[in-house]
Amino acid sequence: MGREHWKKIWVGSAGNMVEWFDWFVYASFATYFAGAFFPEGNETAKLMNTAGIFAVGFFMRPVGGWLLGRVGDRRGRKAALTLTVTLMSASALLIAVAPTYSVAGYGGAAVLLVARLLQGLSVGGEYAASATYLTEASAPGRRGLASSFQYVSMTVGQIFGLGLLIVLQRTMSDEALHSWGWRIPFIIGALGAAVVFYLRRNMLETEVYEESGDDTPDTEKGTIRALMAHRREAFLVVALTMGGTVAYYTYTTYLTKYLSNTAGLPKETATLVSFCALIVFACLQPLAGALSDRIGRRPLLITFAVGSTLLTVPIMTLLQRAGSFWPAFGLSLLALVVITGYTSINACVKAELFPTGVRALGVALPYAVANALFGGTAEYVALWFKDRGIESGFYWYVAGCAAVSLIVYLTMRETRDIDLNRVGRADRPAAGRKEATTPVV
Repeated sequence: MGREHWKKIWVGSAGNMVEWFDWFVYASFATYFAGAFFPEGNETAKLMNTAGIFAVGFFMRPVGGWLLGRVGDRRGRKAALTLTVTLMSASALLIAVAPTYSVAGYGGAAVLLVARLLQGLSVGGEYAASATYLTEASAPGRRGLASSFQYVSMTVGQIFGLGLLIVLQRTMSDEALHSWGWRIPFIIGALGAAVVFYLRRNMLETEVYEESGDDTPDTEKGTIRALMAHRREAFLVVALTMGGTVAYYTYTTYLTKYLSNTAGLPKETATLVSFCALIVFACLQPLAGALSDRIGRRPLLITFAVGSTLLTVPIMTLLQRAGSFWPAFGLSLLALVVITGYTSINACVKAELFPTGVRALGVALPYAVANALFGGTAEYVALWFKDRGIESGFYWYVAGCAAVSLIVYLTMRETRDIDLNRVGRADRPAAGRKEATTPVV
């Protein structure tokens, strides 16, 4: 890819990194601020309260996906990406200054809830805008590699969050972290988002969007009506996301708490396990993305689904008994290697399903719905099973979601060679290609 392509990928990825830093530090620091917003009680109950607010943020993602997906299709990918980071900066600042339960009672939890709603709006649009931007900005035949940087940037954002947590754990007392230290990452996130806002104001629009030749009328771009013309593809996005998002949030946002709250590892050790495993995970994404450009998207998706269906229960069971860093690290890394088959290419697969005039909305809304139903609730479902004394039920839940997605992967068509400017235009196929250009279940 040329220099111009890499510049677009860098700017899009940098913003995505800050967005997801802000999104994930909520989960990473939850064990420290859970008691600040809720009265004294059972530790798992307090975590369930914060996890519930975490899940509520996901339920705003369909709204954000609809609003910002519409902006992305009608006003451009750049406009949507700039707006998402503005919302994220505001939400991080709200959390940083939210009053505690001892100061304002449940008023602090209310502020926390509003902030998570804003974050949900922001991330609901960010995923689709960045997935669409990175896919359209890449060179022909390199979309898998380029779009893999979405999860690279997402993971790097989480790595920075965990790295900051490790530093704070080693430089501050546990009492100080519970008292006020947990506010530090949200202040950093708000400042980082402000910097990215400046970068995105000067980013370049994608050529695919500017030179769009699809058949969607200008008045229909980014509308639900236009999306309904591609409802099979919208359903496909929901179905193929289901297993991947549950597995991803299980082994990223929930893993640290699971190792601490269930496996009994010290918080510092649990954080270090996640930090080290995620570094390797981030490095795997471009390799898997480039591989998909050579062999196709379906083989990677199928590999993920088979592995997640068969290995989730054994991995989670063994993690529960992991008594030290190395066994926990090895099992966590194995799980992340398995889900790389989904994370490295899911952005481009979804973007390749829709024509330019409805691509951002087509990725955003169905994906956000799937995340609200499955990804955002994964942590809460896990804690619910634990609170009921049947924690192993969650392992089967994750495996079952992956099995459903496996059926979809086995029945969908390959998307690697689709021409982004000809998606949905079966009457005007690219030379040398078959007319059917959109995968269907």
